[in-house]
Amino acid sequence: MSHFQPDIRHRAEELIALYPRARSAMLPLLHLAQEQDGYLSEAGIEEVASLTGTTSADVRGTAAFYDMYHLEPVGKYVVGVCTNIACLLAGGEEFLEHASQKLDCAVGSTSSDGLFTLEETECLADCDKAPCVQVNHRYVRTTTPETFDTLVDDLREGKLDHDVPSHGTLIRVRRNGGLRAARQEIVDQRARSSAARAQRAEEAK
Repeated sequence: MSHFQPDIRHRAEELIALYPRARSAMLPLLHLAQEQDGYLSEAGIEEVASLTGTTSADVRGTAAFYDMYHLEPVGKYVVGVCTNIACLLAGGEEFLEHASQKLDCAVGSTSSDGLFTLEETECLADCDKAPCVQVNHRYVRTTTPETFDTLVDDLREGKLDHDVPSHGTLIRVRRNGGLRAARQEIVDQRARSSAARAQRAEEAK
């Protein structure tokens, strides 16, 4: 039985069909697993391993390389405060300390109510709004303690759910644009391509 919910499983199968090898779909599949569970659970990792024909160790090792994946439970909102050079000069360390006090959790930990996880981040590439802050990888552009406090209060009250979905959700709107092809068409094209390669190899003997 699949660990993925039916809609997530369907999206996973669509993703795999886009790649010549299922293993190549590992990263977007990890995002799907994290979208469902909020982090990469053991069951989610095993599901991705099964779908890609790899092992749980392969999947876990890949996920551990990237900051956007979390191998342990995190809060509904992952708050990242940059302390790289531009933000550091703009008071990034002091801002991070204030955020820790407001959220009542240490850097790298989750608040007791389970809502917030606080992270110190490297450059978030929004240096003109230093110190830069992201919540669930969304720029919130709150650069003072006062605006940060308002942000946190609004998140607690659910006022920003439309703009900042729960952690793990990269995009909530399914896009119909871009390059698309019916799944069976992709399968047929790959079969023809494989047959053509086999024929060329046979003729080259």
